[in-house]
Amino acid sequence: MFSKNRFRGWMCAILIACLNIQLFAQVISIEPEIHMLALGDSYTIGESVERTERWPHQFVDELKREGIVAHDPDYMATTGWTTRDLLTGIAGQLNTDKDYNLVSILIGVNNQYQGIPFSTYEPDLREIIEFALSLVDGDSSKVFILSIPDYAFTPFGQGKENISRELDAYNAVNKRLAREYHLAWVDVTPQSRKGLENPKLVAEDGLHPSAKQYALWVREIRPLLALPE
Repeated sequence: MFSKNRFRGWMCAILIACLNIQLFAQVISIEPEIHMLALGDSYTIGESVERTERWPHQFVDELKREGIVAHDPDYMATTGWTTRDLLTGIAGQLNTDKDYNLVSILIGVNNQYQGIPFSTYEPDLREIIEFALSLVDGDSSKVFILSIPDYAFTPFGQGKENISRELDAYNAVNKRLAREYHLAWVDVTPQSRKGLENPKLVAEDGLHPSAKQYALWVREIRPLLALPE
């Protein structure tokens, strides 16, 4: 038979685990009218796809189908940007007088690709997260992070395992920070790892996601939405 103390200990552990899951499984709060800012790099601006095929645009279209008044997203993103480039862009180019009530973050692949010291990723990402939160009055349900796609599973990446290992390390950081700041974290990496078996998920440049893959990302985001009643 189990002792009462042991049983209580197990129950406490289960309750703590459930609490942690609840805190991490943060929803994305959607207001009746959405003004979205998408922060990132080529994956955010949709290199090699049409503007309307970018995942933020497809996401906004999904909100419209739900009856939300969703304006076209604004972008602070450029192909090749690292975390430091994004911070520089935010400081010098972003119109901070504009009100946003939803902010997405997807950044880091160029840190890995350019061989920037891994140790710089976490402090830079913290700064980006804290800036994003400042735009939405600190409401963590209005900021969400996407994992970094794995370009090893493209013709460009040629299935190189070191790329996947390194990006796993980056994604472990952005997942941990999402939990720390109570932000929704959307894992799109598994979808990107189907790129070699399904070439239609890769854009014509042989590197970036196609519109079809971006649509799958939106499908991953959808269950996390808290829509207005």
